[in-house]
Amino acid sequence: MPEFSTDVTKTAKDLANVAKDAAYVVIGAGVLGVQRLQVRRQDLVKKYGDPTNGLGDRVAGVRSDLTGAVRDADARVDVLLDRVEEVIDRVEAAFAPFEDRLPAQARELAKQARQQAKEARTQLRTLRPTAVA
Repeated sequence: MPEFSTDVTKTAKDLANVAKDAAYVVIGAGVLGVQRLQVRRQDLVKKYGDPTNGLGDRVAGVRSDLTGAVRDADARVDVLLDRVEEVIDRVEAAFAPFEDRLPAQARELAKQARQQAKEARTQLRTLRPTAVA
């Protein structure tokens, strides 16, 4: 009959070796995981480390986009004002024959009103902000 204590001792040593190997595997996996995290952290620091990295270029791009948008809007406003002027000229031309039929005092008031409206349009056109150079 084999001795029971010898088998238990051998089994205990085997279990200890397996536990030791398992601990080494867990520690190794932990070390590899920490190393991967450090590499990832270094990559992120390189990518996002300096918040002002490339900020000047981004600001210049936005400034350029805004300047272009202002110029486009300014050009569209010019076209719109020209069209409004054309419509006003057509309306004035349509009412001109009726103005001649008005009594003298009313005719004078209509001419003054037309002249003031023309001056107001000129002032509005000169006061309108233009695109930034």
